[in-house]
Amino acid sequence: MHVDIVPNRSSRPTILLRRTWRDDGRVRKATVGNITNDVTLEQALLLRRVLKGEPLVAPSDVFEVTGSKLEGHVQAVLKVMKRLGMEKLLASRPSKERSLITALIAYRVLNPKSKLATTRAWHTCTLPEELGVETASEDDVYSAMDWLIGRKERIEGKLAARHLSEGTRVRFDLTSSYVEGEHCDLAEYGYDRDGKRGKKQINWGLLTDDDGRPVSLSVFPGSTSDSKTLLPQVETLQDRFGLASFILIGDRGMITGKHIQQFHATPGIDWITALKSQSLKKLVSDGAIQPSLFDETNLIEITHVDYPGERLIACRNPVLGRKRAYKRQELLAATIVELEKIQQRVWNGRLTGRDKIGVKVGEKLGRHKMGKHLRVTITDDDLAFEIDQDSVQQEAQMDGIYVVRTSVPRDALTAADAVRAYKELSDVERAFRTLKSVDLHVRPIHHRLSDRVKAHLFLCMLAYYVRWHLERAWASLTFKDDDTAHLANRDPVAPAQRSQAATMKAQTGTLPDGTPARTFKTVLDDLKTITRNTCSHADSGVTFHMTTIPNPNQQKALDLLNTINL
Repeated sequence: MHVDIVPNRSSRPTILLRRTWRDDGRVRKATVGNITNDVTLEQALLLRRVLKGEPLVAPSDVFEVTGSKLEGHVQAVLKVMKRLGMEKLLASRPSKERSLITALIAYRVLNPKSKLATTRAWHTCTLPEELGVETASEDDVYSAMDWLIGRKERIEGKLAARHLSEGTRVRFDLTSSYVEGEHCDLAEYGYDRDGKRGKKQINWGLLTDDDGRPVSLSVFPGSTSDSKTLLPQVETLQDRFGLASFILIGDRGMITGKHIQQFHATPGIDWITALKSQSLKKLVSDGAIQPSLFDETNLIEITHVDYPGERLIACRNPVLGRKRAYKRQELLAATIVELEKIQQRVWNGRLTGRDKIGVKVGEKLGRHKMGKHLRVTITDDDLAFEIDQDSVQQEAQMDGIYVVRTSVPRDALTAADAVRAYKELSDVERAFRTLKSVDLHVRPIHHRLSDRVKAHLFLCMLAYYVRWHLERAWASLTFKDDDTAHLANRDPVAPAQRSQAATMKAQTGTLPDGTPARTFKTVLDDLKTITRNTCSHADSGVTFHMTTIPNPNQQKALDLLNTINL
């Protein structure tokens, strides 16, 4: 008696119970019964073994799974880091510190936590085993961070050699992060970008290449103004990175008139920035820029005697203009409501004295910054105000207009490309958002020693460097726009638009092949289901590892990492 399993092309196999005998030297078969509908395929395979006389045992009688650790997402990040040569970037020779920093960078991409929490949490995955840091303590981590900050300039030099060349465009922008505690020397009160009133902060900036990859990190006391952080970047580019020529791109608050005067006197430095509102206002009042100039185009290039040897590229965005006009009316209305409340108190005799009334009025005008559009008259017992229509009209002429200012010659950079280059500062802002959000958790900063703060921020920058390449590699799996060809020819003034392919992904939630579109985090989380299982033989006690076989989606994500190149 035996079991025959007969394949069927379009349905489940036929399972037959058969008897076999030999007749005159020939093997004869007879079907005892068709048991296709009575047993499953797995049961049929077991029955086949029973009829052959083979012993059957439960899997738990042979071996047992004694442990399981997450591995797939670790494989992905370490694969990227290997292709990027991260260990060689940190140091040419292996060391305990190099392994620890590599692990800290990888785990910040995988699951950012504090240093103490990291040394406790990463044992749920295979990362410590892969890098040989299973026994690392919090003190070991701090020692490795001290080692890292001592190598910071060398590492940045290697990144610059990879991604910067003569005449390259570099971008710089500054942000801040609040600090917990009162004993950090770098922590000071300053311009609050985090909305944490009463918290001291640290200012830090990123220098990136033209594609948005971070190359260098700068850290400053929290009270440092944007403009004071720029010249150290020029010195870094010239002295440390050895660039004789480059194009520096910074926003209107970063590159000031004083800087530009210095740049004019220094050969090899070109720049792209934008005019501040007061400078734009003067151009409008002088008639150099008029709304009628934009009747047929949204971009014009002009010259002005106040900006010798420079190119001024005036742009008008009607959508932005409507938003600004609406916002101005909204803020004016809100300011008037507040002033009417103060006026009623004055008329009721509950608020008197010119100084006291002035203090209250100043508070309300400062809240929405609409004092420039209001005429206010204050006496000891009266308050009167009206909208300055001339001021409103003058500002309305600038609605939606901005001017990009550059020293790059026209034959080296078209007006449209200059505007695109300036607007691509948004890549640095995107890096700040990623670093400061739950993705990489720069903040809050708990370190007390200045070098530890710098090491923490530098560690996060290196993690963003790895994540930047991961996001690029997985763009076709996520909602990210992976069609970059349209960006080079898009209207530089109009609001940025997704490509048609990215729009379809967003609208349908699916990829061109019909599979679901995912976020970066979802792709990374999906890889976590690839686990490394520790198995033990029941009789001998011998242990071995078995890793989950990736499903097609997981394998595709892993294969895409092979496309990463320096």
